[in-house]
Amino acid sequence: MILQPLPPGRDLPAPLLTELTALYASHRDFLALSGDLPDPDDVRPEQVAALLADERAHPGAEVLLARSGGRLVALVITLSRHPDPADPDPWIGLLLVDASEQGRGYGRRVVGEVEGRFRAAGRRAVRLAVLDGNTSGLAFWTALGYEVVGHRSDHALGRPCAVLRKVL
Repeated sequence: MILQPLPPGRDLPAPLLTELTALYASHRDFLALSGDLPDPDDVRPEQVAALLADERAHPGAEVLLARSGGRLVALVITLSRHPDPADPDPWIGLLLVDASEQGRGYGRRVVGEVEGRFRAAGRRAVRLAVLDGNTSGLAFWTALGYEVVGHRSDHALGRPCAVLRKVL
């Protein structure tokens, strides 16, 4: 598996945008829960491009793509710091593993690589938020050693979340 940054620039190449749209569309239930898109049954390339442009606009944000055998299998968005200045930890903002590839270890490997990058940068812990109602997401993260450290609304849309943290 290869983990690489999303290419720079506002306009994504059409083949890549097609892959990213399919990746997002494979997560209908998550999109319905998150409300990130108006219709989780009709995910459009321009919507995905706009979501990713918004993510990349945050200072310290990085969008990483995971490929296996040349095929896009996952996407992870990281933040080197949270918008709250009192929060010292980097964050994993989003992890999407192609739904047809789940259960093959890609998510664990992506998270391991992200944690390794943060560790190499001298970071001591990492945080993330899981939307209330995302029971499979919560189970995934706690199985990887993340612990719930609080509950709050997310900064973007005010959605209730569990905040998890893992010491690196």
